Amino acid sequence: MKLLKEWGPFALFIIVMLLLHVYVWQPVIVEGHSMDPTLADKERLVIIRTASIKRQDIVVAKELNKETNETKNIVKRVIGLPGDTISFDNDVLTVNGKVVKEPYLADYQKAFASDHLQKTYHDNTFFQSLAQNANAFTLSDNGQTTFTIKVPKGEYFLMGDNRLVSQDSRKVGTFPKSDIVGEAKLRIWPLKKIGLLD
Repeated sequence: MKLLKEWGPFALFIIVMLLLHVYVWQPVIVEGHSMDPTLADKERLVIIRTASIKRQDIVVAKELNKETNETKNIVKRVIGLPGDTISFDNDVLTVNGKVVKEPYLADYQKAFASDHLQKTYHDNTFFQSLAQNANAFTLSDNGQTTFTIKVPKGEYFLMGDNRLVSQDSRKVGTFPKSDIVGEAKLRIWPLKKIGLLD
């Protein structure tokens, strides 16, 4: 009984944390630059598996590499919900006929207008060449500045915030709900950036 009294609460805490980890939350690492500047490479996040998915949420999804048949987790932003018609016209997003602002793109769009992101991408010549040859910050898979997508029912259209670099639904297609692992709610690394995600 004494052992149970001493270790019982601690054991219960561990069990609860393990159950929460399995069914509610999960840590993830951002890989690559597709979510710059919102999220940087190697930052660590906590996702909530049970969260309902809304437009402009940052989510983690499972992406299948058709060449290797391997699945990896990717971090992207929800742009289109099931059944949406989304359109881009020279960086202006319209969803179901209504203009939707994307404030999280403001810094990179400003840099694109200034120098085609040449200073921003100063340490990556490949990114610089992509930006230098682009006519807008958000392009279709084949480089068009104006394009429209109808999101199938039960599917989500995901994009990275670093639109010129991101490999997302424009390239790999939409994601079914079953492939959405959860919503990114909290950044836990680096320490100076710890906090809830907008």
